[in-house]
Amino acid sequence: MPDLRAFAAAVFLSLIAVASPTSAQTPVAEGIQIGLSTDKVSITAGFSGADLTIFGSLENPDPLVARQGRYDVIVVLEGPPKPVVVRRKDRILGVWVNLESETFENVPVSYSVATTRPLQDITEPNSYKQLSLGASNLYMQPADPGDSPATIQEFTAALRERKSATGLYSENVGGVQFLSQNLFRATVRLAPNVPVGTHKARAFLFKSGLFIKESSAQLEIRKSGFEQSIFRIAHDYSFLYGVFAVSLAMLTGWLGRLIFRRD
Repeated sequence: MPDLRAFAAAVFLSLIAVASPTSAQTPVAEGIQIGLSTDKVSITAGFSGADLTIFGSLENPDPLVARQGRYDVIVVLEGPPKPVVVRRKDRILGVWVNLESETFENVPVSYSVATTRPLQDITEPNSYKQLSLGASNLYMQPADPGDSPATIQEFTAALRERKSATGLYSENVGGVQFLSQNLFRATVRLAPNVPVGTHKARAFLFKSGLFIKESSAQLEIRKSGFEQSIFRIAHDYSFLYGVFAVSLAMLTGWLGRLIFRRD
């Protein structure tokens, strides 16, 4: 019996000795982290747009993969989600009239993308769809799912085109640059009409075309100075602000009538 116990103990220790080197050599998965120099950006009425720089790093990158340039990073700055109504105008008897409309829920007001390379060179289109990554792959949720798919698709395309035309949806190919094997810098565009609110910065890491990991951080964009005071009053005291705006319009019209009155 003692011999049997000694044999079992020897086998157990042998298994531990064999397993330990293997577990020590298990590769650590890569990761990604991003950081913002500030978590608040203040804009004024004269804001004409700006470039926002986001720094990040790779965790436990494979030196060989890094030297071969097989790591890719896509950084997105996504604005707060809001409902959007898209209308289609048709000309009737020489007058443009709104005939049809489609409402979409939780649409990012802005969406800026920066990439290491063109999107088609990083990974397969299905990967972008699964990650809902890129303006063309954002899911626009219709308020009425019962509408015909053709109608929803038509208005979805029109919504994306309008966002791109106003600069709220943008793409900066080459906007992500590696400063070393594990450090990178991303530049995303803030449009002149960028909305205030909480924006979300997201970084996606790809290795040889395969998605590895995602990291995120929040950024608050707000108005400053006199514009911020008016914005806060309009939201906190909406009824009084409406009364004041109407009264000011009436007073301005009355003064204009007195000044330009013909005797």
